[in-house]
Amino acid sequence: MKILSCLLLLLGLLNTATADELTRAIDHIKPSVVGIGSFQNLRTPALSFVATGFAIDDGLTIITAAHVVTDLLAKGQAGSLGVLVRTAGTAQFRGATVVALDPEHDLARLRIKGTPLPALRLGDSSKVQEGTSLAFMGFPLGMVLGLHHVTHRCIVSAITPLAMPPATARKLESKLLNQLQKPGYAVFQLDGTAYPGSSGSPLFDPLTGEVVGVVNMVFVKGVKEAAITAPSGITYAIPTNFIDALR
Repeated sequence: MKILSCLLLLLGLLNTATADELTRAIDHIKPSVVGIGSFQNLRTPALSFVATGFAIDDGLTIITAAHVVTDLLAKGQAGSLGVLVRTAGTAQFRGATVVALDPEHDLARLRIKGTPLPALRLGDSSKVQEGTSLAFMGFPLGMVLGLHHVTHRCIVSAITPLAMPPATARKLESKLLNQLQKPGYAVFQLDGTAYPGSSGSPLFDPLTGEVVGVVNMVFVKGVKEAAITAPSGITYAIPTNFIDALR
């Protein structure tokens, strides 16, 4: 019984240490994570954000998902594109310009002006293994929940080709079939739940604070709205090693 009690106590201490490490990581990551959106005076509300990004390098470089940026540009919001930074309980909008887009890997690099943000360190995503415990931080549901950082814990369920097969073989298109047969690169499949607004969130190691992935999509069962009402709990992230091509 004494041995069992000691083991249970040790497990409790280990769990506490893990929780403490995540708490410290959240404090470290949070100042670097921003909302991605736009500002238009004639719109109500004038300020809107739809996704997440994070600062790297000199603190003025922002990484996010390419599909977020292209969607905003397609809506004619190039001139009003920017990031929302939460400081001292208030939100500050800072204009951004697009420096590079990588649609193939769904990554975008933006440039902001002003005071540099704390920059996150990129880890070597090639060293990430299946079963690794990670976390991602962002703004799920965007404007619905507001500019309040949300952190999700997860493990790497699989390192898998990007293409996802549809529910039925009848929906297999030639492009998707080619991807399944000759996948271009692998992504991280996570067991954490992401939502619209989580795109561009940094996927990080709670032990080191290093970013190893960028959340870019969630597997949706049925219509798009099902991502909110009936989340699958399957999220995908692009390995950060692909960010080098944006520099």
